[in-house]
Amino acid sequence: MNEPHYHLVVFGATSFVGQILVRYLLERHGAGGTLRWALAGRSRDKLESVRRTLGSGAETLPLIVADAADETALRVLCAQTRAVVSTVGPYALYGSPLVKVCAETGTDYCDLTGEVQWIARMIAAHQDEARRSGARIVHCCGFDSVPSDLGVHVLQREARRRYGAPCARVKLRIKAARGGFSGGTVASLMNAVREAAADPAVRKLMGNPYALCPDLGAGRPRQPDVKFAEYDADAGSWIGPFIMAAINTRIVHRTNALSGDAYGRDFVYDEAMMTGPGPLGAAAAAGIGLALGGFITAVALPPTRWLLSRFVVPKPGEGPSPEEQARGFYDIRLFGTTADGRKLRLKLTGDRDPGYGSTAKMLGEAAVCLALDVPKSALAGGFWTPATAMGDRLVERLTAHAGLRFDILD
Repeated sequence: MNEPHYHLVVFGATSFVGQILVRYLLERHGAGGTLRWALAGRSRDKLESVRRTLGSGAETLPLIVADAADETALRVLCAQTRAVVSTVGPYALYGSPLVKVCAETGTDYCDLTGEVQWIARMIAAHQDEARRSGARIVHCCGFDSVPSDLGVHVLQREARRRYGAPCARVKLRIKAARGGFSGGTVASLMNAVREAAADPAVRKLMGNPYALCPDLGAGRPRQPDVKFAEYDADAGSWIGPFIMAAINTRIVHRTNALSGDAYGRDFVYDEAMMTGPGPLGAAAAAGIGLALGGFITAVALPPTRWLLSRFVVPKPGEGPSPEEQARGFYDIRLFGTTADGRKLRLKLTGDRDPGYGSTAKMLGEAAVCLALDVPKSALAGGFWTPATAMGDRLVERLTAHAGLRFDILD
């Protein structure tokens, strides 16, 4: 088989996050350098406009025109590249044809979806084909779920080194963050809630912490789910629900399952927001729970969903300025406990806002890692997670280039 011309194609290069991603890749790799890459989207005019905004170093970046719904055009695109990174969401509405074509043609793929119901459908529909073709499909390569998946991966790596056993219980807590969700992320969330409200089967799947795992058999532990204010003694703080836990926990459990229960058959994991100690912390945690519950309820009802879409939430394509992205950050803590009670803590930080700047850098490094660092001989085709597909290779890239830090505190 002939080697494809490109290492990587950015599909959805004209989207808001796509443009941040393209600028990041240009700064890291240039145009016409060692990394052979191209921009793709449905409108040549918009692609040319994006290329012009990138400045004088981008004139030679190739452009590929392909519509997300046109399988013939997507096959032409995939024939030219080792890997595709897609920012075209909501993926449940626009992403399925590209995953199908990648699975059929053996083209590696990654994205930043957080849509559990869609990922489950893609695995069910295309896992066998991806295994046959050799395509490595890796969803959730942005803020959901790279910090969670790789944070647990690094914590467990240290636990095995230090104690000879993994942590049976891990808690992830968001200690602090600055920056909002992207319009695309909100649109994806709203579509997922709409699907769950309309279909009991989707609702049941989204409530299952093992929804993305292969058949695990009986006897798995019940998983905690922080929905209201609680006090967490390990964190020394009140905690409230974290909106991204619904996808991140599923990815972490899938990693454990694909790794042959590397974290243990009785592994227990949850995520939450820290709000501080004392009465103010308790009130803040309760407020998060009420606000999140109210938002989900409003999204589930068509009239209020329309009002939110029209007047409240950011639209796809909207987002903060580069200066606002640079002022963003996040500080995440992971608390691990082995089966015999030994403790371990990890601090994970990012130097940009989670929804835009840091997500684009994580997605870019994941895409390049998959295309350049993980040979087909080292990873078979199929649907993988960031930790099972790239693991330490991606951790090294993120710490060297993307502003993430993974620090063991104990």
